[in-house]
Amino acid sequence: MKEKLKAFERLLNIMDDLRSQCPWDKKQTFQTLRNLTIEETYELADAISDNDLDGIKEEIGDLLLHMVFYAKLGDEVGAFNIADALNGVCEKLIHRHPHIYGDVKVENEEEVKQNWEQLKLKEGKKSVLEGVPKSLPAMVKAYRMQEKTALVGFEWENKEQVWEKVEEEIAELKETIDENMSQSRREDEFGDVLFSLINYARFIGVDPETALDRTNKKFKSRFEYIEVKAPKSLTDMTLDEMDQLWNEAKKK
Repeated sequence: MKEKLKAFERLLNIMDDLRSQCPWDKKQTFQTLRNLTIEETYELADAISDNDLDGIKEEIGDLLLHMVFYAKLGDEVGAFNIADALNGVCEKLIHRHPHIYGDVKVENEEEVKQNWEQLKLKEGKKSVLEGVPKSLPAMVKAYRMQEKTALVGFEWENKEQVWEKVEEEIAELKETIDENMSQSRREDEFGDVLFSLINYARFIGVDPETALDRTNKKFKSRFEYIEVKAPKSLTDMTLDEMDQLWNEAKKK
């Protein structure tokens, strides 16, 4: 524990040095750091997807630096410091885990999540969806909203019902195309199809973001194989010729 605390103290001291001496660091604000933090978060997500433990370690450090930077900025304007942030999350964790720090009994993970959402409402949240960040990627946001509303009982009874909803939404999308409806209406129905598919993924235990990311990587790998193996420019090849190389890539 002492070694961990010493390492964290070292980071805090370096942050003080950077903020007082480095021209770049002295210019940074909450707003200028925001996009950089988002980029670092995605880099951590990439490392996790690749099961790159060295990469995960490195990206954790980068994100911790950002958290310490935000705390330093808050301290400079007298709003909060790193101790305030850490004590705040500690108090929240203790309050939201009464099955550990209180006398509440839980049987499984689902009851823990249900209690968590109920406690958040008691803390003043007006909606179970209030904690879902506005800037989350749409697919992740849909999954989180479905997850949260399910915890308060807004949920289908079984996956068969959810699949029926998927088929219903696909039929409605097809109708907008067959009847040449407006682009706006098509987008609405296409969104409904995606939303219902994400819900079905949740019911069968599939993380849709992870699944699509895996498919993206597979597509990238196979298309790059076509580019490498192509005997001529891709623009001069027929689809059938490219498809043959695609099938070779699948076998490999």
